[in-house]
Amino acid sequence: MNRPVRPLPDRAARPPMGWNSWDCYGTTVTEEEVLANAEFLGRRLLSYGWDTVVVDIQWYEPTARPHGYNPDAPLVLDAHGRQLPAPGRFPSSAGGAGFGPLADRVHRLGLRFGLHIMRGIPRRAVAARLPVLGTEFTADEVADTGSVCPWNSDNYGLDHDHPGAQAYYDSQVAQFAAWGVDFVKADDMLFPYHEREISAYARAIERCGRPIELSLSPGTDLSVAHLGHLRENATMWRVCDDLWDRWEDVEAQFARMARWAPWQGGGGWADADMLPLGRIGIRAERGEDRTSALTRAEQISLLTLWLISRSPLMMGGDLPTSPPETIELLTNEEALAVLWHSTGGREVLREGNLVLWTAEDPAGGVRYAAVFSLADEACRIDVPLGAVGARPGDRVRELWTRLDTPHDGRRLTVELPAHGAALYRLGEDERRE
Repeated sequence: MNRPVRPLPDRAARPPMGWNSWDCYGTTVTEEEVLANAEFLGRRLLSYGWDTVVVDIQWYEPTARPHGYNPDAPLVLDAHGRQLPAPGRFPSSAGGAGFGPLADRVHRLGLRFGLHIMRGIPRRAVAARLPVLGTEFTADEVADTGSVCPWNSDNYGLDHDHPGAQAYYDSQVAQFAAWGVDFVKADDMLFPYHEREISAYARAIERCGRPIELSLSPGTDLSVAHLGHLRENATMWRVCDDLWDRWEDVEAQFARMARWAPWQGGGGWADADMLPLGRIGIRAERGEDRTSALTRAEQISLLTLWLISRSPLMMGGDLPTSPPETIELLTNEEALAVLWHSTGGREVLREGNLVLWTAEDPAGGVRYAAVFSLADEACRIDVPLGAVGARPGDRVRELWTRLDTPHDGRRLTVELPAHGAALYRLGEDERRE
C-alpha cells in the first residue's frame, strides 16, 4: 500500500480516527476481539492516522446480549459504584486490574485506548447506597433519580447541586486514568442537552492528571447554539442518532454536516457518526451478521462527505474479517489528505439531486471538490469549473480512482452511479509524488 507523502498534522489539528466495537459487537465485545482489531489497526492502518481503539457500551455487563439491553442488568461495580470490566469477557481485568492490562497491550501497538460510559451513576450503586470515594456521601444522595436515559436503564443522572456528584465523576475518571484510558465516549449527554453533566465530566478529566479526549453522544437534534460550550468541554460531539448501513441514514447527514462544517476545527469536531462499513452486525444491536448493505458507490459517498466535512472517522466494522475493498478505501492516502489538511469545507450548491462541496489546502497549494448525486439512478453531470472554484488550467485528479480527469477548461463532466460521489483535487501540489 502507498503511504502518506506529507506528514500527518498534529492530532489536535485533525479529527480523531480509530475503531469502535459498536457496529459489529454491540454490547458484547470481548477482550480477544478488541485485541484482534487493535493488532490489525496497528499493522495496517496506524500510518494513515487510525490510532484509537474504543470499547463501546456495557463492558461492565456480564450478561450482555445482541439486539438490546437487559433490564436491571447485573453490572460489575467496585465498592464505590464505579464500573469494572466483566471478567468473563475481559479476563485480564480479574483481580481488580480493570482495563489496565488491556490498555497496556493496546499502547504497546502504538495505539490509544478508549472506552464508552453512560451519563450518571449506576442504579445498582444507588440501591445499595454505596459510598462515593473520598467523601462522606453515598450514591443515593448524589443521584438525580428523575433523570434517566430513555433507551438504557443502567444509570440515573447526577444531582449537580450536590457536591458529591462532581466527586463521583472525579473518582470514575481517576480510575480510567489509572487504567491508561486515552479517550472516553460519554453517552446520553446531548439529547436533551445536559450542560451541567458535560461540564462536570470535562472538569473530572481536567483533574485526573492524564490527557483524555472526550466524545459526546448521541446528538439527536443537536443545535449549533451549543458550539461554544461543546468546544470548551469536548473533543468531538455527535450530530445525529445512531447511523447504520442504510442510504437514508447517509443522505440525512448532508444537511447536518452542511450546518456544522463551517465550525470544524479549533480543537473540536462535529461527528457524523461511525462508519458502518465492512463486516458489521456480528452481535450488534441492529441486524444480523453481514457485510455493509451500502453499495460501493454509497460507501464512497459516505466517506467523501465525512472527509470533506472533516468529521472524525471511527470504523465500525470488524477489521480482520472485512473485505479487502473496505480496507483499500480506509487507506487511500490521497482521499484522506482532504481530512488531514483541508480547511473551509462547505456545501456550495444543492439543487435537486446534485450536491457540491469545496475545500482548500493552503499549505499544499491545492483545492478540493466533491460532487455528489442523490439520484436513485446513474447520471451524467456537467459541472462548471467555477462552481467548484476551479480555474481553466487546473489539473483535476479524482482521488478514489487516483486518475487525472480531462476537462475542456469550462466544465467537468462527471458520470456517477446511483447515490455516487467523486472527490477531486484541483491544481498542483508540488510535494505530491
